[in-house]
Amino acid sequence: MDKGVGTGRTVRVGEREIFFNEAGSGPAVVLLHGGGAGATGASNYSRNIDALAQRFRVIVPDMPGYGRSSKKVKQSDPFGDLAQAIGGLLDELGIVSAHLVGNSYGGAAALRLAMERPEKVDRMILMGPGGIGTTRALPTAGLQELLSYYAGSGPSREKITRFVREYLVFDGSTVPEELIEERFRASVDPEVIANPPLRRPSGPLALRTLWRMDFTRDSRLSSVAHPTLVVWGAADKVNRPEGGRMLAEAMPNCDLYLAANTGHWVQWERADLFNALAMAFLEAKS
Repeated sequence: MDKGVGTGRTVRVGEREIFFNEAGSGPAVVLLHGGGAGATGASNYSRNIDALAQRFRVIVPDMPGYGRSSKKVKQSDPFGDLAQAIGGLLDELGIVSAHLVGNSYGGAAALRLAMERPEKVDRMILMGPGGIGTTRALPTAGLQELLSYYAGSGPSREKITRFVREYLVFDGSTVPEELIEERFRASVDPEVIANPPLRRPSGPLALRTLWRMDFTRDSRLSSVAHPTLVVWGAADKVNRPEGGRMLAEAMPNCDLYLAANTGHWVQWERADLFNALAMAFLEAKS
């Protein structure tokens, strides 16, 4: 069952306001949501927060550009900008280091933070993270759908329904109408429409931006020694499952779990499996 979350508040990080929910106590675990239109921390992790909060202090921010956080994201280096914001949030909360759990866009932010401020990160769980071999092949149909949401005729309920039911999950019939409606309402916030957080790079520096967003072209990847669990849906239509093998081969302490009959949203579709894996991995002794 989907359940609620704990308390929510906003803190200032540099020039931005970051909203987050918090539940539980113990070692800090930060849950970083994906970049799909209308995403928020609480909605993306609705089936995981209560389980993890039994053992951890669970912090669930709305990423910059989403939900109740400030809307602008640096388009020339979005992953770096998000990593800076999350690192800054940990600083403001007085958290020396935390476990990071990141889905898609959030997984890319977690990985970038581990590269740039390794002391802030304990263990990582990455679910279908963005930026893994993305410039080595044409974008997937799901990624193209995601990036074009605000383009053309603009956002619509039809577009977001198609993205969620056809690309985000393996079995679209399991997604309730309320979730679709919640995401659609969030996606048409005027501030979000004015500054879409995730868009196709354009302009003269587009190629440089794309390369900066592909971790497999970053020499620092092999130096990320944090214990890492990569969980990837075998039927992911947004980020290719082969990315899991790339990470396992590149990072020295990276385990890989491939979930059968699962799409891009593994923590929601296979919540019981994911929660069990996450608890065991995060509680393991280094």
